[in-house]
Amino acid sequence: EIVLKGSKRMHERPIYPLVDCLRTIGADITYLEKTGFPPLKIKGKKLNFKSVQISSGLSSQFISAILLIAPILVGGLELKLKGELISKPYIRMTLSILDSLGIKSSFKNKSIIIENSNEISKKNISVESDWSSASYWYSIVSLSEKAQVNLEKFDKKSIQGDSILPNFYKILGVDTEFVGNEIRITKNNDIKLPRNLNLNLIDCPDLAQTIAVSCFGLGIGCLLEGLQTLNIKETKRLIALENELKKLGAKVDITNNSLKLFESKKIKKNIIIKTYQDHRMAMAFAPLGIKSPILIENPKVVIKSYPNFWKDLNKAGFRTKII
Repeated sequence: EIVLKGSKRMHERPIYPLVDCLRTIGADITYLEKTGFPPLKIKGKKLNFKSVQISSGLSSQFISAILLIAPILVGGLELKLKGELISKPYIRMTLSILDSLGIKSSFKNKSIIIENSNEISKKNISVESDWSSASYWYSIVSLSEKAQVNLEKFDKKSIQGDSILPNFYKILGVDTEFVGNEIRITKNNDIKLPRNLNLNLIDCPDLAQTIAVSCFGLGIGCLLEGLQTLNIKETKRLIALENELKKLGAKVDITNNSLKLFESKKIKKNIIIKTYQDHRMAMAFAPLGIKSPILIENPKVVIKSYPNFWKDLNKAGFRTKII
């Protein structure tokens, strides 16, 4: 028996699709405060096979969580995805890990079947670097007059959703070359920037903050769609993006699933960027320091996904000071 709880923000992030699905296969889970949200009281028990449904329009993390326990269920599991499917590459990543461990699965239409597996053989797996973290270096290169950055342990055939980065940033003047297990990203000043960049990020919503800030720094507009999951992340990211970009002088319109940034050539100096306890807010806005002095509130939030971020910026020639 365990009580599962987290920060104030975690208690504001809905978890009912996962809880509903787990209850269907026999889990004993109770909401201790607001229905649909943590904290949770969980009593461990044996779970049974069933064909179950889960909402696929809120977070792929819920789907991955179910898939990872499916092999130990007697009879395995059939998981039916209900609604719009978001962040599909992350589901594929989870299935690929199960496959590498010898666990059989199939994914057809909106149905995933995982077979039962009583044993998992020992396996060495090389974990690729994180394309989401690479996005901040793509932004830095795009905003620089001249730059080249080498990043280690990236696969040209990566199945990470954010590995679409080279395609997006090529439009913004960044070339990518794969050299062994490294990527070499270089500023290409021969690329004529578009006045507006239109992208659907339904498969890679974590790139939204980085791309929006890059476009603002480059003085171009953008329309980013497929962002309906952003408001249940570490913060309400669309609102946070709108607030902080406007402080810098941008004109921004948001909806529940999109952000429109209007073309702008001016960046206000020495603006304090609020991070809202969100690691991606800090790292997405930091590259603007190339264009204008900027202050990042609570910079230590980067520890969640990239603890050496500020040290790496210093290595690259940024002048940073943490107060």
